[in-house]
Amino acid sequence: MADVPLVSVVIPLFNKGPHIARTIKSVLNQSEQNFEIIIVDGQSTDEGPMIVKSFQDRRIQLLEQKGVGVSSARNEGIEYSQSDFIAFLDADDEWMEDHLETLLKLRKIYPEAGACTTAYLVKYPNFRIKMANFHAIPKKPWEGLLPSYFKSAAFGSPPVWTSAVGIPKNILIEVGGFNIDEWRGEDLDLWARIAIKYPIAFSWEGIAIYHTEATNRACNRIEPLFKDLVIVNNIRKVLESDEIHHEIRNGMYEYVAKLHIYAAWINYRANRSDLARQNLKKCVTNKLLIKKYWALFWTHIPVNIFYMVSYLKNKLIMKFPVKNSR
Repeated sequence: MADVPLVSVVIPLFNKGPHIARTIKSVLNQSEQNFEIIIVDGQSTDEGPMIVKSFQDRRIQLLEQKGVGVSSARNEGIEYSQSDFIAFLDADDEWMEDHLETLLKLRKIYPEAGACTTAYLVKYPNFRIKMANFHAIPKKPWEGLLPSYFKSAAFGSPPVWTSAVGIPKNILIEVGGFNIDEWRGEDLDLWARIAIKYPIAFSWEGIAIYHTEATNRACNRIEPLFKDLVIVNNIRKVLESDEIHHEIRNGMYEYVAKLHIYAAWINYRANRSDLARQNLKKCVTNKLLIKKYWALFWTHIPVNIFYMVSYLKNKLIMKFPVKNSR
C-alpha cells in the first residue's frame, strides 16, 4: 500500500484567508513528506478557498463541509482520510519542520499511546512568543509518556493542543471523534476521553506555533455558557466509578475545578456575572483557590472595567516587551 500516506493532516477552514497560506506552507516544508492534506471548508466567504486552490500540490484536497462547526469539519476530515494516523492543524497555526517526523517517531516508540503530541509556542497579539506553561512534565530533552495528563492539564497549559497532536484513526473512531454539539471545549473533551483510557506520548521536539493573534479564532467568541461544559459531565461520570487510580482521580478533581473557573471567565466576559458566580460555586478545589477567588473578585466588577484594564496591560507590555523565549 505504497500510495497510502503515513499521515493525514486535517485542517478545518472558515474565513482564514489571511493565514491559510502560512499554515499550508508549514506542512509542505515538513521533513517528513509522506502525507496528505485534507482541508474542510465551512462555506468561507473570504479568499481562503481560492488561496488553497492556488497551491499546485496533488497531496492537498479541498472539501466542502457537509455539517456545521469546527468539530463537524474535523470529523469529516477524519472520515475522508486515507491514513491510519491523523494530525490536526488549525488554519491559522503552523508547525516547525520536524513536527510530523516527531509525531511519527512517538507513535513508533510508544504504540500503546492514545495520542502523540509535541510542545508548542504561543504567539500573543502583543508580539510576544512564549513556550506554553506546561506543568508536571519532565524538562527538555525528556520524551515519553506523560506522568499524569490530568495533573498537567489542571495546573498548566493544556498538554495536548489541537494543532500539535496526532492520533491513530482507530482511537478516534473508538472514542467517537469530536463532539459536534459543543462549540467550546470540544477539543479538551476529546483529549480527556482518550486520556482516561490511554497514555499520552509527549515530545519537546517538533514544536507547533499557536497564533492567538490570528483573526476569527473560535476561542475569541463571546457567548455565555448556560450549562456545564460537556467535558465536566464526562469526567464526573468517570469519577463516580471505581476504575480510576486515586492519583489520577485527584488530578481529575482539580482539572474539573479548573474547568469551572474557565467557564466562569467565559460567562464573565459575556457580561453574565451571575452565571460566572454559579460556575465558581461548583468549583471545589484545594490547590486552585487563588485562581478561583480572583475570578470571583472580578465577577463583582463591571466587565467594561475588566476590558479597560486588559487593554492598558497589553499597551504596557507592547511598550516594554518581555524578551521572547523558546
